[in-house]
Amino acid sequence: MTETGPSPAPRETSDSYWLTRFVMLRLLACVYAVAFLAAAKQILPLIGSHGLLPVDLYLEHVQNALGSPTAGFVRLPSIFWFAHSDAVLQLAAWIGFALSCAVVAGYANALLMAVLWALYMSFVHVGQDWYGYGWEIQLLETGFLAIFLCPLLDGRPFPKRAPPIIVFWLFRWLIFRIMLGAALIKLRGDPAWRNLTALYYHFETQPIPNPLSRSLHFLPHWTLKAGVLFNFLAELVAPWFAFYPRVARRIAGVILVLFQLTLILSGNLSFLNWLTIVPALACFDDGFWAKLLPRALVRHATAAAATAQPSRPMQGTAWAVAVLVGVLSIQPVLNMISPLQIMNTSFNPLDLVNTYGAFGSVGRERLNVVFEGTDAEAPDANAVWKAYPYQALPVALDRRPPQIAPYQPRLDWQMWFAAMSTPDQYPWTLHLIWKLLHNDPGALSLFGGNPFPGKPPRYVRAVLYRYEFARPGNAEGDWWQREKLGLWLPPLSADDPRLVGLLKQAGWLDNTNSVSP
Repeated sequence: MTETGPSPAPRETSDSYWLTRFVMLRLLACVYAVAFLAAAKQILPLIGSHGLLPVDLYLEHVQNALGSPTAGFVRLPSIFWFAHSDAVLQLAAWIGFALSCAVVAGYANALLMAVLWALYMSFVHVGQDWYGYGWEIQLLETGFLAIFLCPLLDGRPFPKRAPPIIVFWLFRWLIFRIMLGAALIKLRGDPAWRNLTALYYHFETQPIPNPLSRSLHFLPHWTLKAGVLFNFLAELVAPWFAFYPRVARRIAGVILVLFQLTLILSGNLSFLNWLTIVPALACFDDGFWAKLLPRALVRHATAAAATAQPSRPMQGTAWAVAVLVGVLSIQPVLNMISPLQIMNTSFNPLDLVNTYGAFGSVGRERLNVVFEGTDAEAPDANAVWKAYPYQALPVALDRRPPQIAPYQPRLDWQMWFAAMSTPDQYPWTLHLIWKLLHNDPGALSLFGGNPFPGKPPRYVRAVLYRYEFARPGNAEGDWWQREKLGLWLPPLSADDPRLVGLLKQAGWLDNTNSVSP
């Protein structure tokens, strides 16, 4: 007999979260997969033995500062204290990617989720500048909570153990802190948020614009002010209703998810917004998902709920984690209510309960550092300079901003920060110039192309530009217009004694005697 009516939702839909667990774990695994894939493709030129910030030098410095490798491990837990060769770094990244794909495919237990968490924490704790973003510790906190959604060993999509309800409350507490912390840092940090003009600048000056950013930048000002109001609805109002009964909680969840989707459509914020959706999904119960997901999936959840067996160890562990999170929440809460609030900070070595926030101040202009090389005999007015294109940051005026998120080109992100600072604060840029002077394949893989494929340039410099969106429909068909502000780093050659001396002082010269394999 053909089924014509709607699929039955799991019993006690307002209190059942089998489908919610299924969706949250799969989305989290997708984020893990992207994060590990980015590590597999970029980790060697960033922190490998021939990387810009070699991990062996970093661990040596930490060990010397703290007194021993054991003290270093306690302060910065990472498997790479035991081995950190290029092969080990690559292997760890690809194992993480493979295990993430297994979870996406439907296999997830506490043991597997714990391995993913520990592997990614290992990269974050030795990643230095390249892993200093708020979403790294947010992924670790989210991944830690996800461990306790699952049975220890049973990895089936719908195991015989129900997900502990208290863990979903912990996810709601996480999304509450993420969103409210972001709102407060904006209100305290920049009058542009308070007078609703922040979006006049944000789409143009954000780290990496995407194909829609220019159109959004030129929207009428009343529309952009409405966007700021929606921002505060999502960050300042909706989070409180994550703790309310079902109807209010679902509405809050919809607002939170829609807000993250608008951010995904308007920029390239790595995997941050996809990751932030994960705890927001804890606002939805199975009754909500039963209306959206395929009937076969709903039937599997229904059958699992009907035959579920309670697990005292699983419930007891979940409550122990809740107590731990409660204790560790004291410092983040005190920080959040403080007029001296800081953002994106961890208060413990395992990054279990952190403080978050983004765009506490909005840039009014877009500065961009462009690396340029020449094969001229002298770097004078007659030299012809060729620019190294980034993977995503603007360089060529006629290049449309790409859609690259949730993948993160980490060099591009660091150069966005560097453009607002000085080379002294980013000394590894000198190491990067040395590598460009030797056509180092690892360093070049971080760019979008190599303007000197035959032989390396004689000189490399870094120029500071101010970029602005060109109005749509301009005669040249350009996406950008720019103004040269001056040199960020002067022309340097491979035999420049200043460059060689600085590399020796930093301990990098031994790592740059040969190019990356």
